[in-house]
Amino acid sequence: MKKDLFDYIWTDKKRTLFGLPLSFTRYFLTETKFITRKGFLSVEEDELELYKVTDKKLVMPFGQRIFGCATIVLHVRNDVDTPVKEIKSIKNARKVLEMIDKQIDMNRDKYNIRGRDMYGGEPHHGEMEFNDYDQM
Repeated sequence: MKKDLFDYIWTDKKRTLFGLPLSFTRYFLTETKFITRKGFLSVEEDELELYKVTDKKLVMPFGQRIFGCATIVLHVRNDVDTPVKEIKSIKNARKVLEMIDKQIDMNRDKYNIRGRDMYGGEPHHGEMEFNDYDQM
């Protein structure tokens, strides 16, 4: 993909068998968004605003780890279509996670948002609301 479509900081493809980038899923990290692009003939893009990320996790299953890959899981607040984003089977996942973390902090500073400001609204799937305790 040409870099002039949008400026990105990092890009990589989802790795498949033996850690080879043979899939039609590509990930992009820009200054304000994380974009997942899937497809070959019909292309679908999913974007998430980085300042909305509430939690990050690095998952290194054995099958990915032996080929130098890992998966990053991002929990996103108030994102209806993608409350949990998985960045599956990428190389140098720890460095990518640090880049994402840096961009999250920069965007939160830019919009003057802290973690405490992101509570409220709709809970993630599976989370209990305060009034759910009365039903237990």
